[in-house]
Amino acid sequence: MRALVLEKKGELSLREIALPLDVGPDDVKIAIHTVGVCGSDVHYYTHGAIGSYVVRAPMVLGHEAAGTVVETGANVETFKVGDRVCMEPGVPNLSSRATKLGIYNVDPDVSFWATPPVHGVLAPYAVHPAAFTYKLPDNVSFAEGAMVEPFAIGMQAASRARIVPGDVAVVIGCGPIGIMIALAALAGGCSKVLISDFSAPKLKIAAQYAGIVPVNIGERSLADAVAAATDNWGADIVFEASGSPKAFADLFDVVRPGGAVVLVGLPVEPVVLNVPAAISKEVRIETVFRYANIFDRALQLIASGKVDLKPLITGTYDFSDSIEAFERAAQGKPEDVKLQILLTGEKG
Repeated sequence: MRALVLEKKGELSLREIALPLDVGPDDVKIAIHTVGVCGSDVHYYTHGAIGSYVVRAPMVLGHEAAGTVVETGANVETFKVGDRVCMEPGVPNLSSRATKLGIYNVDPDVSFWATPPVHGVLAPYAVHPAAFTYKLPDNVSFAEGAMVEPFAIGMQAASRARIVPGDVAVVIGCGPIGIMIALAALAGGCSKVLISDFSAPKLKIAAQYAGIVPVNIGERSLADAVAAATDNWGADIVFEASGSPKAFADLFDVVRPGGAVVLVGLPVEPVVLNVPAAISKEVRIETVFRYANIFDRALQLIASGKVDLKPLITGTYDFSDSIEAFERAAQGKPEDVKLQILLTGEKG
């Protein structure tokens, strides 16, 4: 099949490549319709590695995907040919201790699309276990279906935060995941979410949503904004979604006593964490790595209309222009949130 292949750091090509398409008894074969360009895809393109995951051989990119079932395995009863679906890209070892504990996202044996050495799905077809495939409701488009994966990260963060209705939250970092977290926090019961960044265009996009309060930290300190919004008490929950080492320096200044800090952004190097400041406030610290047992709920929220992700799609490219899409994503334009690649030539 013709696929978008990361040959090595900084080199992409659209070319034929052999990919496994044998349909097992518990699998479905999917004609890929839409694939989102994720920050991790771009990082592999620009840096060739994320932590211990290193691109050592040509790898097909893409893991945020939706499409149509074209074949089902002998044991599959939940899907039929023609069903519109989205897919959870990480498949764990179902016998692992992590899976049995319900935390399969941290299973060391997980196979995750477009994570070396596993190929992604920027190609016409993919085969995937039916157990990690989800039927799209009629009112959810393929474009929205391809957004379920990043939104699931926001949902995982909101779940880890243990939101109490009426909570005031802060999200540090107004990138795609930061905005997803803010929307998930609102859906989870937060009364308002302050989101901070230096990028005025991204903050403007986030401000479209009722309940999200943008804070341009180039013009005003986050601590001042939080103090004003909480009568000097502090935020109930602080989500760190930037991954910037600088964000960790003052992390505990904006959370209330007994509040929670949820770490989502992944710094490329170790950071200094002010443990005495955390202990003095008895702050609960949570961490997020991907998601587990939440993909279907993320899809249900989108289908309900309570979460509208369509305004976050800032560019759509044909499959033939995939390299151009990645080049644009690598530029990190401030007005871009989510770029998508269309493999079928039609939106829907």
